[in-house]
Amino acid sequence: MVTLNIKNSLQTIILAGILAGAILPEIAVGQNCGCAAGLRCSHYGYCGTGNAYCGAGCQSGPCTGSNGASVSNIVTQSFFNGIINQASAGCAGKSFFTRSAFLNAIGSYPSFGTTGTIDDSKSNTQYPCAPNKQYYGRGPLQLSWNYNYDPASRSIGFDGLNNPETVAKDPVVSFKTALWFWMNNVHSKMNSGFGATIQAINGGECNGNRPDAVNARVKYYTDYCNQLGVSSGNNLRC
Repeated sequence: MVTLNIKNSLQTIILAGILAGAILPEIAVGQNCGCAAGLRCSHYGYCGTGNAYCGAGCQSGPCTGSNGASVSNIVTQSFFNGIINQASAGCAGKSFFTRSAFLNAIGSYPSFGTTGTIDDSKSNTQYPCAPNKQYYGRGPLQLSWNYNYDPASRSIGFDGLNNPETVAKDPVVSFKTALWFWMNNVHSKMNSGFGATIQAINGGECNGNRPDAVNARVKYYTDYCNQLGVSSGNNLRC
């Protein structure tokens, strides 16, 4: 269901970073996109046309397969506030992350929350580190490591290697990095249950390593499923 799809995505993106601790992605990323006008960015990050590029998982461009859902109608201001207001008053993210910035960011990822059925809806020499720059977790999904900053920034349109701090200064860019990571690394796991998204985002918590963190994520997830009137499904834990 699309409400479950969008809620799963949004609440994980915001709450996983702000309320459930730092997230350090530990998986490989797809190729980059930055497609010319008229081309689609496929699920795997390649530019082109045809069904292989515009079908399920299409990240940008004239994608097809939308289920007609409206993210803004589902993520209302009151719903967003219900998430963000759980952060303590001293949390910097409470004023930094806004619904308008989130809706602005999803414009670059048209398949976020709108694909599928309505009911579903490291150091690396390839990415040389810039002097005196740090690539620690920033943003709702705590974008980390140079090998994530560079491809994410190429897709979004900022200099991630030389100016990684942009993720902490521009709320729209910040949301876009979370959406980039989600669409490249997590989106395809959703049909396997909420536990699979935990594994994709921070697998270090799984297999009994951090039961407290996993339980916290599951609690937030099921709470919001209840608010939206949708089933939380099976396989909640990783």
